[in-house]
Amino acid sequence: MMRIAVGGFQHETNTFAPTKADYAAFEQADSWPALQRGEGLVSAFSGMNVPIAGFLDAASGTHTLVPLVWCSATPSAHVTEDAFERVMAMMLEDIAAAGSLDAVYLDLHGAMVTEHFDDGEGEILARVRAAIGRDVPLVASLDLHANVTAAMVAHADALIAYRTYPHVDMAETGARAAEHLFRLVKSGAREAKAMRRLDYLIPLTAQCTLIEPAAHIYGLVAETEGRVTGNGRVSSVSFTTGFPPVDIPECGPVVVAYGETEAAAEEAVNRIADAAREAEADFRETLWSPRDAVAHAIARSAPGRGPVVLADTQDNPGAGGNGDTVGILAELIAQDAQNACLAVLYDPESAARAAEAGEGATVALALGAKTGGAPGEHPLEGAFEVMRVTDGEFLATGPFYGGSRMSLGKTVRLRKGGVQIVVASRKGQCADKEMIRHTGLDPAGLGILVVKSSVHFRADFGPMASEVLVVESPGPNTADLARLPFTRLRKGLRVTPLGEGFGG
Repeated sequence: MMRIAVGGFQHETNTFAPTKADYAAFEQADSWPALQRGEGLVSAFSGMNVPIAGFLDAASGTHTLVPLVWCSATPSAHVTEDAFERVMAMMLEDIAAAGSLDAVYLDLHGAMVTEHFDDGEGEILARVRAAIGRDVPLVASLDLHANVTAAMVAHADALIAYRTYPHVDMAETGARAAEHLFRLVKSGAREAKAMRRLDYLIPLTAQCTLIEPAAHIYGLVAETEGRVTGNGRVSSVSFTTGFPPVDIPECGPVVVAYGETEAAAEEAVNRIADAAREAEADFRETLWSPRDAVAHAIARSAPGRGPVVLADTQDNPGAGGNGDTVGILAELIAQDAQNACLAVLYDPESAARAAEAGEGATVALALGAKTGGAPGEHPLEGAFEVMRVTDGEFLATGPFYGGSRMSLGKTVRLRKGGVQIVVASRKGQCADKEMIRHTGLDPAGLGILVVKSSVHFRADFGPMASEVLVVESPGPNTADLARLPFTRLRKGLRVTPLGEGFGG
């Protein structure tokens, strides 16, 4: 039996977002569990679609698991120095107390930026490597949106990334990381590694693996892994499409491969990188204005067709938005939309006032637009009927969040005319039907549904949608990357597919 230390430190950083992730953000439960440390970690993720759950399932019963610390925070601006150093102190303290280890597994994201480090995961892996030495295998799972850096590749023996967006394979990725780690320990040898960067950024909504060109490229990734050529076997291939709203030199898509020989790994990364370069033009996207999107949705919605789904991508809490902009909501009301709903709006003040008024009451509110996510936008003032009050606690059932005990805090469903709004006290990307259904409203029966999400909603809402429109309403997760005020990208990197190179 191997003695394997298991932990994680997850954050997706949007360096243009308005709110930083402090230590309290990692302590609290939200879409994922609260900070875990010690023996409770081993059971905290049972049945969840998260990487560490897949790893634990693969390793439990056959190996001795040594729990470290695991935590995550909702995507936002930089992780504070205080939060980073406190979590890392716990992790290194736990490793020091663990005694002899055969391997270490870390559940990381890959796009963390802190107040004091551009490359959060590179620093995490460097410190853990220094603590365990060169001979102990160190394997990490990564999000598909990781901005993989040279330091991350250098310090880890393997980086294993998701292959789906929506991320329905997170637990599966943890299991793949476990199998790779087991092979490394049993062989006692290190594999050759190779890395290739693409020279353009891919918009988030264009990275969806349910559509082309990502669907084809990820099929090629799966086909390449395990391939044997004259250069030897390829054991692992990952294509990380990158998290683009990050103003650091190493932002962007990367291919990483491991194999028996350097030539085998190089051949694998070149195969995927060449395919991604050929697909550059196909990664461009169509964005709708709020006015046009709402007008189209009103014209197209009809009973029994399934809702027209509008993705409020620029206020996506899963990409650094706060979930409280009201641009599309105001347009729904202005155009007198019927049988429409927006979810989930983050406004703890309004949720508390509506809950105090009680179900059936009509309450005057200044709704949303309180965090500065869309400069110049003001709260939507008016009288709203309180339809339902909940504690925001429920079990997610969809492919993305499925198995997670979600905690949105005091949550209310409001109505103004033909428009309903799910308002929560904690931020959460709307990617699971239960985020609406727990308030007593079935989203399948809606004519129009606005979700504060970019792509993850497609896993649960996509099958029932009659259409999906990506809407460019004001918010901090800028969809048109050419509009972001980058200052630190590497020279020549194209900010948009087929766009101009950064820095002239």
